[in-house]
Amino acid sequence: MTPGRKIAAEALGTALLLSAVVGSGIMGENLSGGNVALTLLANTVATGATLVALILAFGSVSGAHFNPAVTLSAALRHTLPWREVPGYLAAQIIGAFAGVAAAHVMFSHALFTASEHARAGSAQLFSEFIATFGLLSVIWGCSRLRAESVPYAVGAYITGAYWFTASTSFANPAVTLARSATNTFSGIRPIDTPGFIVVQVMAAVIATWFWSWLTATKSKAPREILIPKKESSHA
Repeated sequence: MTPGRKIAAEALGTALLLSAVVGSGIMGENLSGGNVALTLLANTVATGATLVALILAFGSVSGAHFNPAVTLSAALRHTLPWREVPGYLAAQIIGAFAGVAAAHVMFSHALFTASEHARAGSAQLFSEFIATFGLLSVIWGCSRLRAESVPYAVGAYITGAYWFTASTSFANPAVTLARSATNTFSGIRPIDTPGFIVVQVMAAVIATWFWSWLTATKSKAPREILIPKKESSHA
């Protein structure tokens, strides 16, 4: 697959993911009558289900990263060439903001609005470390032996992590940046985003090292990226 097609897939997939995250948060708030738990449940189910569908749809093209932490981890494990990393990161960030804008347009909001949703403090940062470390662990643990299970495993993990982490599991630097531009249920204050991104990257690096060590004695090499591509798909 050509780099241009991979970049297009990453941009569109990330945009659709953010449309689901932000849009379902807005819809949940509109319909829940002020019940925050119900809003979070709606947000969770929509995000997890959409993530499964998007990984299945785009996995054979780009690996369906939709996440700079996953891209960095793949490069560190030598399953993605470093020369492709800048294109992936740019596509993910641009796509994430496009997805926020699309959700806002669908619900008649301003294109972008700075979030006022505070997500600060050591508990929030530790939550993001756990969320990101767990996500990378699910990806690398499943992709070695049962790559076809990765979309479902990732969707299930994110669905669960929305509830067991205090931060509701962003686990994605591009998502974190874009969600600072929505003053809705799923937003995060711009001032809180740097801390989230730092711990997300740290968790990705540590998880990558851990899984490289954990599986070092295995003879089977890790999959190329999230979803293995057939030889016929390469341009």
